[in-house]
Amino acid sequence: MAASVTNTYARALADVVFDLHLDVAKTLQEAQSIAEWIAGSEELRAVWQAPSIPAGQKRAVLDAIVAREGTSRPLRNFLAVLIDHHRIPFLGPIVKQFEKELNARLGFVEAEIISARDLDAPERSTLESQVEKLTSKKVKATYSRDESLLGGAVVKVGSTIYDGSVKGSLERIRQAISN
Repeated sequence: MAASVTNTYARALADVVFDLHLDVAKTLQEAQSIAEWIAGSEELRAVWQAPSIPAGQKRAVLDAIVAREGTSRPLRNFLAVLIDHHRIPFLGPIVKQFEKELNARLGFVEAEIISARDLDAPERSTLESQVEKLTSKKVKATYSRDESLLGGAVVKVGSTIYDGSVKGSLERIRQAISN
């Protein structure tokens, strides 16, 4: 159920962003900030999840936070819906799915690039261009290091893995020899 809840609310928030022509980057940043803030506040989560506290009081707390943080009205309304429907525990995953939904609608694909060493800017640019050619989409890449790869890189796009690492090549050679 959690995945369907997450997807449903993330799509709904993305619909609002595009229907109202909101600033995509600003709305995403606001949502991420609030999700982090709520994740770090056990007291606030307890208030918003307590069945004994009336919905009006919960929304008053939300309104005070929104006023202080300068959060947009559509995002405030979205959070109020989450509070009213007891979905605040799902906020973190909803925001992550919301980012994926925005990327998909804007024609981006997320790529996780793991290399044996830190890549410099020209290497990153070349690698991202190659992934763009493979996927026919613009790439939003995240980078990490894994020295066990020995050399090269592994690129994960969704459930597809492109293994151009030395370790992967050695493994493929080992399998070919053993067959």
